[in-house]
Amino acid sequence: MKLYTYDPAPNPRRLALFMKLKGIEIDTQQVDMMTAEQLTDAYRQINPACSVPALVLDDGTLLTEVIGMYSYLEELYPEPPLMGATPGERALVISWSHKLFCGLMMAIASALRNRGKSFVNRALPGPLDTPQIPEMVERGLMQIGHILPELDAHLANSTWVAGDNFSVADIDLLVSIDFLSWIKQAVPDECTHLKDWYQRANAHLG
Repeated sequence: MKLYTYDPAPNPRRLALFMKLKGIEIDTQQVDMMTAEQLTDAYRQINPACSVPALVLDDGTLLTEVIGMYSYLEELYPEPPLMGATPGERALVISWSHKLFCGLMMAIASALRNRGKSFVNRALPGPLDTPQIPEMVERGLMQIGHILPELDAHLANSTWVAGDNFSVADIDLLVSIDFLSWIKQAVPDECTHLKDWYQRANAHLG
């Protein structure tokens, strides 16, 4: 296998934390997003989606979505389990991972990419140049303001995001919380359960 990634970015960090907990080491090449290396012809030959991370399997299969990489690597390296130990647990973990990606991470990305010169005509990742829509910034902030208290209420009665065990859903939430700083936002002070969870998650990751 070979992994193409860019360590500082949120999606690569999700996978990096997963691999850290599993003790997985993969041949890795950095793709410098600061110089738009992901858009070069050379990288497009590897991953036409122009995204990171990208995992090329031994048979040449290309995985471009973190949830797919989680699933594949979980099968190869089942300990410690990070995607649930039963069908029900696995369904819950994947559901939470999807909810966090769509409801929080994408909202933060929307608020980030739809303003500022750095993302002019790059409001969406990938090979297609897309114009910024300023209204998407406000919509993203509105989504963030809704989901953080919702998560706080959920974590009032749950040690981890998807139940009693640490999972990729916790990795996804932790990375998303840290991603908030990219748009100069933070967890509100009144979200005490979410803040407590954040401390537990960081301690778990060492």
